[in-house]
Amino acid sequence: MTKFVPNFLRHGCRGAFGALAVTTALEAATLEVRIDPTVRYQTIDGFGASDAWRCQFVGQNWPLEKRQRIADLLFSREDDADGNPKGIGLSLWRFNIGAGTAEQGEASDIRNPWRRAECFQNPDGTWDWSKHAGQRWFLEAARQRGVERFLAFPNSPPVHLTRNGKGYAPKDDPHLNLQPERLDDYARFLVDVIAHFEQEGLHFDYLSPFNEPQWAWDSPGQEGTPALNTELQRLVQQLSTELTRRGLSTELVIGEAGTIGHVAKVMDHDGRDDQARFFFSPESAGCVGTLPRLAPIISAHSDHSVWPLDQQVENRERLHQALVSTNPDLGYWMSEYCILQPNGEIGRGGGRDLGMDTALYVARIIHHDLTLAHARSWQWWTALSQANYKDGLVYLDDGSAGATGRMGADVASLQRNGAVRDSKLLWTLGNYARFVRPGMVRIDCETTPAASAADGVLASAYAGAEGQRVAVLLNLGSEAVRCRVGHGGPVDVYLTASDANL
Repeated sequence: MTKFVPNFLRHGCRGAFGALAVTTALEAATLEVRIDPTVRYQTIDGFGASDAWRCQFVGQNWPLEKRQRIADLLFSREDDADGNPKGIGLSLWRFNIGAGTAEQGEASDIRNPWRRAECFQNPDGTWDWSKHAGQRWFLEAARQRGVERFLAFPNSPPVHLTRNGKGYAPKDDPHLNLQPERLDDYARFLVDVIAHFEQEGLHFDYLSPFNEPQWAWDSPGQEGTPALNTELQRLVQQLSTELTRRGLSTELVIGEAGTIGHVAKVMDHDGRDDQARFFFSPESAGCVGTLPRLAPIISAHSDHSVWPLDQQVENRERLHQALVSTNPDLGYWMSEYCILQPNGEIGRGGGRDLGMDTALYVARIIHHDLTLAHARSWQWWTALSQANYKDGLVYLDDGSAGATGRMGADVASLQRNGAVRDSKLLWTLGNYARFVRPGMVRIDCETTPAASAADGVLASAYAGAEGQRVAVLLNLGSEAVRCRVGHGGPVDVYLTASDANL
């Protein structure tokens, strides 16, 4: 028998949207939801987040009980003694391969220690696999809790391989910050990391070898490097060769473009845009689509393409059209999002918000990335945040003021301990991540009356190979809505609202 799981997201704390989600008769003010499993769209690869950069301190230094609680919030699909979900069940976890700015310390020029990262390889080419201890703790915690897929990603080559000896790039230079003769060494470095974890029993399903190459990365705010498409092409070719030679099944997922526009079209005429066509069109001189170990996926970041709302919709429709016209077999991942763009609903990214305003703002983006851009995967930027910023799922502070506390890089005690705060954004992502599992397929879902991007109820639905069905309904209004879902089997209902976490 088909198992049906409708998930509901709403703003208001009153009403019975979840309890009355499925009714036996269509009433005057009732929303009708129609699901057609015969109309199938993209296969889902997973919902995820990254360990950059806060897990390095939390995973290594914080009390075990708090680490376990954070890991449960992110990865667990179990229920507690009262039958409530322990966590959101992420199915993909991103592991940052650092460049060694942490070892450089202040000499890295990166003032914020939370934004530095260690490197497994020493400058003399020897290895220290004790590095990244905090991140490795979360990696193992994710595996123990059943996370299905793991991805490794660098932001910069190791500092001993870069042209300026730093984890950030030289000024006014769009080229990959890598000594030209060290390309093979860099490819071997990345594959050596993958191979080490494989020997340790942890398989990285994916390697994403570059991050937002369109940006300059020439100020010491974090590790990063620009790169031209032609430089990335050579790196991908070498990585494919090395993975194949070593017999590793890890797949390369490329792109991580700074905006979805840089994937879909020519924007700056600087050799760093139009990436879908450059890398995956059979007519392109840069095509790498037939290489072994290269997944037929292009990835990009949604940070700068969500406001105003009509452009949020239009941008994603155009992206999907561009990808289909480039290569109909090419999949799309939204591989990083956090709130950066100014908007008319929740302001910009500054100012931590644990409530529903930010959660619903992001939920609408998730919905449109899945239903308009046909994203196969949706990944939040950083799982943990100690900053007064809307960039985390789980938030950390020193607990000095009850429900809040001091935050930021200058609170040194947060490297060792602090208060753990879940957020409505965490649980909102869980309405997707916990129930829409890898391998499920998005199916047709329509509502009457139909919603707009600004108001109403947005709905999407998903089907699994064993007959399970999942619908996620997002109420953008402030009033509860009665729904009738066209389904006759058993139903489990989960609600996230100001007074409910799944």
